[in-house]
Amino acid sequence: MQSQILPSRAALVDRIALQFEYGQNLICLLGASGLGKSYLLETFITDKYLEFNKAFVQLSGKMTDQQFITELLEQNFRNPLIDHTLSLSENFYQLYKQQPCGNCLWVIDGGRHLSDEMIQQLETLAKQSPTTLYILLASQSSGQFTQAVEIHLEALNISESKQLMRWFFDNLPVEEDPVFRTFLQEAQGNPALLLAWQPELQTADIRAPEKSYKLLYIILLLLTTMLLIIGFLYKADMTQWWKAHYQQDTALPVETALSTDAVVNSQRDTELKAVEQLEPERAPELPSPTVETAEIIKQPDEKHENNVAAIVDSLAPDKTIEQPSQPVEKPSSDEIAAALTSDAKNTDNIDSLIEEPVNDKPPRLSGNAWYLAQPDNNFVIQLLAVTNPQISEKFIAENTLQGQVNTYKSMRSGKPWWIVTYGSFSTLSDAKKAALSLSENVRKNQPFYKKISKIKQEIASLDQ
Repeated sequence: MQSQILPSRAALVDRIALQFEYGQNLICLLGASGLGKSYLLETFITDKYLEFNKAFVQLSGKMTDQQFITELLEQNFRNPLIDHTLSLSENFYQLYKQQPCGNCLWVIDGGRHLSDEMIQQLETLAKQSPTTLYILLASQSSGQFTQAVEIHLEALNISESKQLMRWFFDNLPVEEDPVFRTFLQEAQGNPALLLAWQPELQTADIRAPEKSYKLLYIILLLLTTMLLIIGFLYKADMTQWWKAHYQQDTALPVETALSTDAVVNSQRDTELKAVEQLEPERAPELPSPTVETAEIIKQPDEKHENNVAAIVDSLAPDKTIEQPSQPVEKPSSDEIAAALTSDAKNTDNIDSLIEEPVNDKPPRLSGNAWYLAQPDNNFVIQLLAVTNPQISEKFIAENTLQGQVNTYKSMRSGKPWWIVTYGSFSTLSDAKKAALSLSENVRKNQPFYKKISKIKQEIASLDQ
């Protein structure tokens, strides 16, 4: 059984079988070359009259009448003794008397190669056969048989032409493609022409020739390998150097803090020098350290709270030392705390002022995301379809279409394509009006209109 057959061809097979049931024993199928007569004959002999004794002969210009008779009778009888001095009908009658073959179905392809004698013999057998004999022929010219029913094979319509091509080609262009649409119209429903479709030859490839970068890649790989090796060696040397340097530093202890006695003695010496400069005639003895200072010396590791007033009092000079100038008023602890709080508030205000403003404006969509956000019933104008994104960008820049066009990615024949479209219109009439405003350089590419829903289907096919 044939794997696939178009609906119109399946209906024609049933019609031929119905003509045989009505008593027509000889039927001639007429049609131009390439319409699929041979395929229809193979389908008929395979699907119909399974209980009949069948014979299929494909004629050619080099086949003689004796070869035709021999091939036809050998398929109906077992080891027939054919007398080439007798005609086809006489041989059939003689062999049928010796070994009856039952009901027969003869299917002959290439009827235009039959001689006048064979045509007459077939008409005689169809009328006077000792058993039921159905004869189906395929020919390009009418009028060969005087007693045969002629059935004309029509060309395929557009829908069946597309269906036939989908059976044999996996990645067909979209229906709006002007090249593909022109090919369907020029094929005129002829299956032989439809199956001759060659996408790689009938698609314009305007990409620049690819250059070989094999040598450049090898050089970059060698340079990268050398840099990695140098980096590893440098890292190993630096690790050893750091280890040796760290060991030397840790071997020699370094005092990083002064003792409490040194700090206290240094402070007393500084106060004594200041007093001697102010009153050189008097050299009063320095008072002994206060109780608070002694407590600090005795307890250096004790933790204290950050008391601003206590820190200021400890740093102020002793009251027993007379000052030559007017006494300076010390700020109270409340004033210092208020000043620190004010500075903290000013710092917070400055930080709040230098905060960057928040941009609530949503980003503009581009690429496939822009098309997915458009309504399904909107229309766009397709300007260009190429396989190189650089060409589409150059096209947009040369025609000053920035901000008015969008580009989406699609897959055709296993290759990525970039399609450039113009605008988004709610109706087809609006799209047609907008097309008139395009420049002459853009319109020479014959732009056409496409629906957003169709574009979304192409984008969805990328994830499959």
